[in-house]
Amino acid sequence: MSGVSEDKLKAEWPHNTSLKAFKQAWVLEGEPLWERVFAVHHERMQIKNGKTALRNLQKIFTCTFRLANSQGFHSMSLRDLSRETQISMGGLYAYIGSKSDLASAIESVVRQSIDDVMSDIHSHKLPPYEHLRAVLFADLYMNDIMHQWYYFCFIEAKGLDRSQREAAMQMEMKFDQRLQSIFQDGIDAGVFRYQGDTALLSAATTAILQQWYLKRWKFQHLKSDINVFANFAFSHVLSALDYQAPASQNSDQAEASGSVSQHSLA
Repeated sequence: MSGVSEDKLKAEWPHNTSLKAFKQAWVLEGEPLWERVFAVHHERMQIKNGKTALRNLQKIFTCTFRLANSQGFHSMSLRDLSRETQISMGGLYAYIGSKSDLASAIESVVRQSIDDVMSDIHSHKLPPYEHLRAVLFADLYMNDIMHQWYYFCFIEAKGLDRSQREAAMQMEMKFDQRLQSIFQDGIDAGVFRYQGDTALLSAATTAILQQWYLKRWKFQHLKSDINVFANFAFSHVLSALDYQAPASQNSDQAEASGSVSQHSLA
Protein backbone atom coordinates (compact mmCIF):
# COMPACT_ATOMS: atom_id res chain seq x y z
CA MET A 1 0.00 0.00 0.00
CA SER A 2 3.05 2.29 -0.32
CA GLY A 3 2.24 5.61 -1.92
CA VAL A 4 -1.41 5.48 -0.83
CA SER A 5 -2.40 7.99 1.86
CA GLU A 6 -4.11 6.74 5.01
CA ASP A 7 -7.17 8.92 4.31
CA LYS A 8 -7.52 7.51 0.78
CA LEU A 9 -7.11 3.96 2.07
CA LYS A 10 -9.88 4.48 4.64
CA ALA A 11 -12.17 5.77 1.88
CA GLU A 12 -11.85 2.57 -0.15
CA TRP A 13 -13.50 -0.81 0.23
CA PRO A 14 -13.18 -2.81 2.50
CA HIS A 15 -11.91 -0.16 4.95
CA ASN A 16 -14.96 1.90 4.01
CA THR A 17 -17.96 -0.45 4.20
CA SER A 18 -20.52 1.84 2.57
CA LEU A 19 -22.60 0.51 -0.33
CA LYS A 20 -21.07 3.18 -2.57
CA ALA A 21 -17.53 2.01 -1.77
CA PHE A 22 -18.53 -1.62 -2.38
CA LYS A 23 -20.08 -0.83 -5.76
CA GLN A 24 -16.97 1.07 -6.79
CA ALA A 25 -14.86 -1.99 -6.00
CA TRP A 26 -17.25 -4.68 -7.27
CA VAL A 27 -19.61 -4.30 -10.23
CA LEU A 28 -22.07 -7.20 -9.96
CA GLU A 29 -24.82 -5.97 -12.25
CA GLY A 30 -25.28 -4.90 -15.85
CA GLU A 31 -22.80 -5.98 -18.52
CA PRO A 32 -20.01 -6.89 -16.05
CA LEU A 33 -22.36 -9.42 -14.45
CA TRP A 34 -23.11 -11.07 -17.81
CA GLU A 35 -19.39 -11.11 -18.58
CA ARG A 36 -18.95 -12.97 -15.29
CA VAL A 37 -21.69 -15.43 -16.29
CA PHE A 38 -20.00 -15.99 -19.64
CA ALA A 39 -16.62 -16.55 -17.96
CA VAL A 40 -18.11 -19.15 -15.61
CA HIS A 41 -20.29 -20.94 -18.17
CA HIS A 42 -18.57 -20.54 -21.55
CA GLU A 43 -16.93 -23.98 -21.60
CA ARG A 44 -20.39 -25.58 -21.69
CA MET A 45 -21.60 -23.33 -24.50
CA GLN A 46 -21.37 -23.81 -28.25
CA ILE A 47 -21.56 -20.05 -28.83
CA LYS A 48 -18.19 -18.32 -28.59
CA ASN A 49 -19.12 -14.86 -29.91
CA GLY A 50 -18.92 -12.71 -26.79
CA LYS A 51 -21.37 -9.94 -27.72
CA THR A 52 -24.06 -12.33 -28.97
CA ALA A 53 -23.55 -14.59 -25.98
CA LEU A 54 -23.88 -11.78 -23.44
CA ARG A 55 -27.15 -10.58 -24.95
CA ASN A 56 -28.72 -14.03 -25.01
CA LEU A 57 -27.35 -15.09 -21.61
CA GLN A 58 -29.11 -12.07 -20.12
CA LYS A 59 -32.37 -13.17 -21.77
CA ILE A 60 -31.97 -16.78 -20.66
CA PHE A 61 -31.18 -16.12 -17.00
CA THR A 62 -33.59 -13.21 -16.58
CA CYS A 63 -36.43 -15.29 -18.02
CA THR A 64 -35.40 -18.31 -15.92
CA PHE A 65 -35.77 -16.26 -12.74
CA ARG A 66 -39.13 -14.91 -13.92
CA LEU A 67 -40.49 -18.39 -14.72
CA ALA A 68 -39.04 -19.89 -11.53
CA ASN A 69 -40.79 -17.21 -9.48
CA SER A 70 -44.12 -17.65 -11.25
CA GLN A 71 -44.34 -21.45 -11.62
CA GLY A 72 -41.29 -22.94 -9.93
CA PHE A 73 -38.07 -24.09 -11.56
CA HIS A 74 -39.03 -27.75 -11.14
CA SER A 75 -42.19 -27.19 -13.24
CA MET A 76 -40.48 -25.03 -15.85
CA SER A 77 -39.50 -26.73 -19.11
CA LEU A 78 -36.90 -25.64 -21.63
CA ARG A 79 -39.78 -25.19 -24.08
CA ASP A 80 -41.30 -22.69 -21.63
CA LEU A 81 -37.96 -20.93 -21.53
CA SER A 82 -37.72 -20.94 -25.32
CA ARG A 83 -41.11 -19.22 -25.59
CA GLU A 84 -40.26 -16.70 -22.88
CA THR A 85 -36.86 -15.76 -24.38
CA GLN A 86 -38.04 -16.05 -28.00
CA ILE A 87 -34.92 -18.12 -28.65
CA SER A 88 -35.48 -21.34 -30.62
CA MET A 89 -34.96 -24.69 -28.91
CA GLY A 90 -31.90 -25.26 -31.10
CA GLY A 91 -30.55 -21.84 -30.18
CA LEU A 92 -31.22 -22.49 -26.50
CA TYR A 93 -29.30 -25.78 -26.58
CA ALA A 94 -26.29 -23.87 -27.87
CA TYR A 95 -26.17 -22.16 -24.47
CA ILE A 96 -27.50 -24.77 -22.07
CA GLY A 97 -27.70 -28.52 -22.54
CA SER A 98 -30.34 -29.05 -19.87
CA LYS A 99 -32.13 -27.51 -16.91
CA SER A 100 -29.45 -29.10 -14.77
CA ASP A 101 -26.78 -27.12 -16.66
CA LEU A 102 -28.81 -23.96 -16.12
CA ALA A 103 -29.15 -24.52 -12.36
CA SER A 104 -25.47 -25.40 -12.12
CA ALA A 105 -24.50 -22.18 -13.89
CA ILE A 106 -26.59 -20.08 -11.48
CA GLU A 107 -25.02 -21.76 -8.44
CA SER A 108 -21.54 -21.41 -9.96
CA VAL A 109 -21.93 -17.69 -10.63
CA VAL A 110 -23.06 -17.03 -7.05
CA ARG A 111 -20.33 -19.23 -5.57
CA GLN A 112 -17.58 -17.65 -7.70
CA SER A 113 -18.78 -14.14 -6.88
CA ILE A 114 -18.79 -14.88 -3.14
CA ASP A 115 -15.34 -16.47 -3.31
CA ASP A 116 -13.90 -13.50 -5.23
CA VAL A 117 -15.29 -10.88 -2.85
CA MET A 118 -14.49 -12.77 0.36
CA SER A 119 -10.99 -13.74 -0.77
CA ASP A 120 -10.29 -10.08 -1.57
CA ILE A 121 -11.43 -9.03 1.92
CA HIS A 122 -9.21 -11.70 3.47
CA SER A 123 -6.21 -10.44 1.48
CA HIS A 124 -6.41 -7.08 3.28
CA LYS A 125 -5.50 -8.73 6.61
CA LEU A 126 -8.03 -6.67 8.55
CA PRO A 127 -8.30 -6.93 12.36
CA PRO A 128 -11.23 -9.17 13.52
CA TYR A 129 -13.71 -6.31 14.10
CA GLU A 130 -13.10 -4.73 10.67
CA HIS A 131 -12.90 -8.15 9.00
CA LEU A 132 -16.26 -9.20 10.43
CA ARG A 133 -17.90 -5.92 9.47
CA ALA A 134 -16.62 -6.13 5.89
CA VAL A 135 -17.77 -9.75 5.48
CA LEU A 136 -21.26 -9.13 6.87
CA PHE A 137 -21.77 -5.94 4.89
CA ALA A 138 -20.38 -7.51 1.70
CA ASP A 139 -22.69 -10.49 1.94
CA LEU A 140 -25.72 -8.23 2.38
CA TYR A 141 -24.66 -5.96 -0.47
CA MET A 142 -24.16 -8.98 -2.72
CA ASN A 143 -27.49 -10.60 -1.93
CA ASP A 144 -29.18 -7.23 -2.44
CA ILE A 145 -27.56 -6.61 -5.84
CA MET A 146 -27.83 -10.26 -6.96
CA HIS A 147 -31.16 -10.84 -5.24
CA GLN A 148 -32.66 -13.14 -7.87
CA TRP A 149 -29.54 -15.32 -7.98
CA TYR A 150 -29.38 -15.78 -4.22
CA TYR A 151 -33.13 -16.34 -3.97
CA PHE A 152 -32.98 -19.06 -6.63
CA CYS A 153 -30.12 -20.88 -4.88
CA PHE A 154 -32.07 -20.94 -1.61
CA ILE A 155 -35.66 -21.51 -2.75
CA GLU A 156 -35.01 -23.91 -5.63
CA ALA A 157 -32.27 -25.95 -3.92
CA LYS A 158 -34.70 -28.68 -2.87
CA GLY A 159 -35.68 -29.29 -6.50
CA LEU A 160 -32.14 -29.53 -7.87
CA ASP A 161 -30.09 -32.61 -8.63
CA ARG A 162 -28.33 -34.17 -5.67
CA SER A 163 -24.92 -32.88 -6.73
CA GLN A 164 -26.32 -29.36 -7.12
CA ARG A 165 -28.07 -29.50 -3.74
CA GLU A 166 -24.79 -30.54 -2.17
CA ALA A 167 -22.95 -27.72 -3.97
CA ALA A 168 -25.50 -25.18 -2.67
CA MET A 169 -25.14 -26.53 0.87
CA GLN A 170 -21.35 -26.50 0.64
CA MET A 171 -21.46 -22.86 -0.51
CA GLU A 172 -23.41 -21.93 2.62
CA MET A 173 -21.22 -24.05 4.89
CA LYS A 174 -18.11 -22.37 3.50
CA PHE A 175 -19.51 -18.97 4.41
CA ASP A 176 -20.32 -20.25 7.92
CA GLN A 177 -16.72 -21.43 8.24
CA ARG A 178 -15.43 -18.01 7.17
CA LEU A 179 -17.46 -16.41 9.95
CA GLN A 180 -16.37 -19.00 12.49
CA SER A 181 -12.72 -18.34 11.63
CA ILE A 182 -13.18 -14.58 12.16
CA PHE A 183 -14.95 -15.21 15.49
CA GLN A 184 -12.04 -17.38 16.63
CA ASP A 185 -9.47 -14.80 15.49
CA GLY A 186 -11.27 -12.19 17.58
CA ILE A 187 -11.45 -14.49 20.59
CA ASP A 188 -7.74 -15.25 20.29
CA ALA A 189 -6.98 -11.52 20.01
CA GLY A 190 -9.08 -10.77 23.10
CA VAL A 191 -11.58 -8.47 21.34
CA PHE A 192 -14.38 -11.06 21.27
CA ARG A 193 -15.45 -13.02 24.34
CA TYR A 194 -17.68 -16.00 23.61
CA GLN A 195 -18.03 -19.21 25.56
CA GLY A 196 -20.59 -20.90 23.33
CA ASP A 197 -20.42 -22.88 20.10
CA THR A 198 -18.96 -20.61 17.41
CA ALA A 199 -20.19 -22.98 14.68
CA LEU A 200 -23.76 -22.48 15.89
CA LEU A 201 -23.28 -18.71 16.14
CA SER A 202 -21.93 -18.57 12.58
CA ALA A 203 -24.92 -20.59 11.29
CA ALA A 204 -27.33 -18.27 13.12
CA THR A 205 -25.54 -15.21 11.72
CA THR A 206 -25.88 -16.57 8.18
CA ALA A 207 -29.60 -17.12 8.80
CA ILE A 208 -29.99 -13.47 9.88
CA LEU A 209 -28.29 -12.26 6.68
CA GLN A 210 -30.48 -14.51 4.53
CA GLN A 211 -33.59 -12.76 5.81
CA TRP A 212 -32.68 -9.72 3.72
CA TYR A 213 -33.39 -11.52 0.43
CA LEU A 214 -35.99 -13.99 1.71
CA LYS A 215 -38.21 -11.45 3.50
CA ARG A 216 -37.76 -8.29 1.47
CA TRP A 217 -41.42 -7.37 1.81
CA LYS A 218 -41.11 -7.30 5.60
CA PHE A 219 -38.17 -4.88 5.63
CA GLN A 220 -39.88 -2.69 3.05
CA HIS A 221 -42.92 -2.62 5.36
CA LEU A 222 -40.62 -1.62 8.25
CA LYS A 223 -39.01 1.02 6.02
CA SER A 224 -35.62 -0.48 6.86
CA ASP A 225 -32.98 0.12 4.20
CA ILE A 226 -29.91 -2.03 3.71
CA ASN A 227 -27.65 0.27 5.75
CA VAL A 228 -29.97 0.08 8.76
CA PHE A 229 -30.29 -3.69 8.46
CA ALA A 230 -26.54 -4.21 7.98
CA ASN A 231 -25.77 -2.19 11.09
CA PHE A 232 -28.46 -4.03 13.03
CA ALA A 233 -27.05 -7.43 12.04
CA PHE A 234 -23.49 -6.33 12.84
CA SER A 235 -24.55 -4.90 16.21
CA HIS A 236 -26.44 -8.08 17.07
CA VAL A 237 -23.44 -10.30 16.35
CA LEU A 238 -21.05 -7.99 18.22
CA SER A 239 -23.35 -8.16 21.23
CA ALA A 240 -23.35 -11.96 21.13
CA LEU A 241 -19.54 -11.89 20.93
CA ASP A 242 -19.31 -9.43 23.85
CA TYR A 243 -17.07 -7.24 21.72
CA GLN A 244 -14.35 -5.41 23.65
CA ALA A 245 -13.28 -2.31 21.73
CA PRO A 246 -9.62 -1.31 22.10
CA ALA A 247 -9.09 1.82 24.21
CA SER A 248 -8.02 3.85 21.17
CA GLN A 249 -11.22 2.90 19.32
CA ASN A 250 -13.38 3.76 22.34
CA SER A 251 -11.73 7.20 22.38
CA ASP A 252 -12.35 7.71 18.66
CA GLN A 253 -15.99 6.65 19.02
CA ALA A 254 -16.50 9.01 21.95
CA GLU A 255 -15.14 11.94 19.95
CA ALA A 256 -17.36 11.08 16.98
CA SER A 257 -20.52 10.30 18.95
CA GLY A 258 -22.06 13.68 18.21
CA SER A 259 -21.86 13.20 14.46
CA VAL A 260 -22.55 9.49 14.08
CA SER A 261 -26.14 8.36 13.56
CA GLN A 262 -27.80 5.97 15.98
CA HIS A 263 -27.51 3.18 13.41
CA SER A 264 -23.76 3.57 12.76
CA LEU A 265 -21.27 1.27 14.39
CA ALA A 266 -18.13 2.47 12.67
